Amino acid sequence: MAFSTERTLLKAKRILITGASTGLGYAMAKALATAGASVLLTARSQKNLTKAVAGLRQQDLDVYGIPMDVRHEESIAKAVAWVQGQWGTLDLLINNAGIGMRTVNPNFLSDPQPFYKVTAAGFRDLIDTNLTGYFLVAKAFMPLFIQQGHGKIVNISMNHETMKRKGFVPYGPSRAGAESLSYIMAEDLKELNISVNMLLPGGATETEMIPEDFKKTLKENNFLLSPDIMGEPIVFLASETSNGITGQRLVAKGFAAWKRNFIID
Repeated sequence: MAFSTERTLLKAKRILITGASTGLGYAMAKALATAGASVLLTARSQKNLTKAVAGLRQQDLDVYGIPMDVRHEESIAKAVAWVQGQWGTLDLLINNAGIGMRTVNPNFLSDPQPFYKVTAAGFRDLIDTNLTGYFLVAKAFMPLFIQQGHGKIVNISMNHETMKRKGFVPYGPSRAGAESLSYIMAEDLKELNISVNMLLPGGATETEMIPEDFKKTLKENNFLLSPDIMGEPIVFLASETSNGITGQRLVAKGFAAWKRNFIID
């Protein structure tokens, strides 16, 4: 089955995305809804969330929004209750919410700092969001997935090079941990008909995590990817074509080549 962007491809699919008001999350929400899915956007900021949902609804897309802080179980539980009450089922959970190095070092690109200069509070907050948040959200939706007998999870990650880059504590460890978590989740859930895969852009991407002064330079040198690069692979992972695929790490930039090698159209 070849990839399609027709609005019937994901008809009747119900999908939740964390951190979906901007950046990669917003781009994925748009792609999935354009392909016919009903999409629930979640984010910490009510203001950004309201703006994102309004913008997508203007395009006649079936989207919804609910504030959610992935660090807090009570907040996550409200999103679970919404899904159970409004939809009764969920086909795909996308763990995307995250914060970047700017939260611990605003000048992380021009003046990288060693790990021992990172504050304990800054370390904990980023790990709580980027790693523990993935765990808490997936854990909260597992009873629903198990009860319905199926489900898909996609955890958003980043390049391995960034996990080893100077001055990238705690962002690098947070994503390395999320990848290990993903592989183990995939193994734990194989017998339950629940798949877990990873998706990453494949390079620096135009999001709020990159300081504005660096975006211009990266753009001029063609080093900056558009968040829209996540569209085709996330629609594939949400579609029936990906059924049975689990424990995979997909790089959006090289998705076409991966698909040719992994499956037969």
